[in-house]
Order: sequence, then C-alpha cells, then structure tokens
Amino acid sequence: MLRLSKKADYALIAMKHLALRSDRGSSSAREIAEQYDIPIELMAKVLQRLVRRRLLVSQQGTHGGYQLARGPGQISVADVIQAIDGPVTVTACSIDDDRCDQFAKCNVRDPLWRVRERILTALDECTIAELASDPPTPAPVRAAVLHTHL
Repeated sequence: MLRLSKKADYALIAMKHLALRSDRGSSSAREIAEQYDIPIELMAKVLQRLVRRRLLVSQQGTHGGYQLARGPGQISVADVIQAIDGPVTVTACSIDDDRCDQFAKCNVRDPLWRVRERILTALDECTIAELASDPPTPAPVRAAVLHTHL
C-alpha cells in the first residue's frame, strides 16, 4: 500500500494553503497550524524542511512567514513528498540493494520498479496549482436516517 506520512500530508496542506494565499504575502507556521489543527512544532519542522529543499522561502520579522519559492504550477506533489519522506518506494529493495536474499531470483522486482516509476510520474504531473484549484471539501454531513413503514 502506498501511503503518505503525516508529515507529507501536512506539507501538502501547507503548500496548498500558501498557494491559495500567494497574493496576500506570507503565512506563519502558527497561522497554518491553527487553521488545520496541526501541532505548531510539527508544522514548523515541516516548513523548515521545505525551506531547506528550496520549495519555500522564509522571512523573519513582524511581517515574516513562509511563501512558495516558485509558482504553484512549478512545484509537483512528488517534489513535496520527496522533500519530506525521501524517495518514493514500493518495495523494500532498491536498485542498489542486493542484500535481499531473493534479489537475484526475484521475479517481481523489475515489474514493481516500473510500477514505482508510473506512480512517480503521476505524482510529478500533479502540481500544487492543481491541488489549489480543487474546491474545499465540505464538512461531513450526518446522513438523515429515513424510516419507512410498510
């Protein structure tokens, strides 16, 4: 199963937030964390990692905060995920790892590497601009229970 880490989820949330507010200047870690109920310390760490990977820029001071380092159409979902979680993998082995006992005999390694490449291509094609263009998800509505009498 391909599953993003919580940190990668939070990074994508922050990137979408910043893309939607790019015309208003920067946003602080506290602002983002509070809006999405994310622990401030964790959000700050995620944002700093994105700065180190040059996906965000940060400014200190009263009007400081974080902004996208380039346009949201130039930053892919893959860029964000790999900045936080490292390379996308679907198997325990990698191209350089022949420590697995099954490495030489494995009959699914190459096909699974091709699956990884397809996943990576899809994540590369999806940009932060695309995430930001999706309308916000409405809060879940409790379904009314309908009783019918026969």
